[in-house]
Amino acid sequence: MNGSRALKIQIVDELCASTGWTRGHARRALNASLRPKIVKARRPRPAKYGLEVIVALRFCWAVLGAPCGKRLAPVMNELVVTLRRFDELKISDETAALLVVMSAATIDRRLAPKRAAMRLRGRSHTKPGSLLKDSIPIRTWAQWNDAVPGFVEIDLVGHEGGNAMGEHAYTLTVTDIATGWTENRSVQNKARKWVIEALEQISEIMPFPILGIDSDNGSEFINHHLLHWCKQREIRFTRSRPGNSNDGCHVEQKNWAVVRTVVGYHRYDTPTELALLNQIWPLQSQITNYFLAQQKLLTKVRDGAKVTKTYDSPLTPHRRAERHANVTAKHKHEMADIHATLNPAAIQREIQRVTQELLKLTTAKAVAARKPEVPARRQVRKAS
Repeated sequence: MNGSRALKIQIVDELCASTGWTRGHARRALNASLRPKIVKARRPRPAKYGLEVIVALRFCWAVLGAPCGKRLAPVMNELVVTLRRFDELKISDETAALLVVMSAATIDRRLAPKRAAMRLRGRSHTKPGSLLKDSIPIRTWAQWNDAVPGFVEIDLVGHEGGNAMGEHAYTLTVTDIATGWTENRSVQNKARKWVIEALEQISEIMPFPILGIDSDNGSEFINHHLLHWCKQREIRFTRSRPGNSNDGCHVEQKNWAVVRTVVGYHRYDTPTELALLNQIWPLQSQITNYFLAQQKLLTKVRDGAKVTKTYDSPLTPHRRAERHANVTAKHKHEMADIHATLNPAAIQREIQRVTQELLKLTTAKAVAARKPEVPARRQVRKAS
């Protein structure tokens, strides 16, 4: 280092004052900075997860309908055991052990190329119902902290395919607040007759009785018929605040995660398509409720523009119901018996088969609608 002795002393003094170093350490650091340091490239770590593990991971991911890593990692242990028991996943014990210990972040990195174009957009079909609003109390999203299994949110998802004119199918989504248990049924339109009929079917297959129903302010829900149906069964009927879609956040999330990701945004308006939709939902219910983990929001704290959210550990709706004190032992045993017989890979194959048939029908219908009509040729009579 060039310079006078006084300058060097001043530099060392200022360096020690700003860093807290001793004078000896400061002199050594300054001398070392003048010598070039040769940096050797670090050897890359050997890959922990080989091709066999990644192929098995993609299979497990596809079986559950392409969830994110945070929802896939917690159920991987149970899923791998189930798939191997049904001989759907033929892998070694070493590969199975690696699948189970893979973190959520690693899963997302390994599956990133496969999740590239999975974004869909949609629209709302809710029209306000003016009747009975004073008879049906309002419940906000913040009032579900004490919900027990049986209190559900309901909503309709429209399948208009971008053209809202004419009659088309809707799917009723029913989501239990406490456990996340979700059931779906499709109806041919929004008439209250079909909505109540679908609710009746869902109430019969729910693993626990329905105690309360919360809906939006659409006229398909806010009517005398549904209110009478609830009173007959001693079901509490509440509604959300008008214009506050977040009050129905539980079922709105399932509209996307279950309905849209499975059947998309195509137009379904024929009896055949409606029948195929209702073939899909019982199968999808088994995947969603018995094998697909869900997270529940515990706290949400806002500090200026920063929002910090805390979630609980991911669990399937089946496991949440199994651990809940308000679910009877009889219902828990029934769910356990059903779970033991389910092969998620076979269920997913059947879902894909039916959805492919549904897609073939709706795309063929769309192509036929785009074809221009050919005018009939005039028949020219030959002169006799």
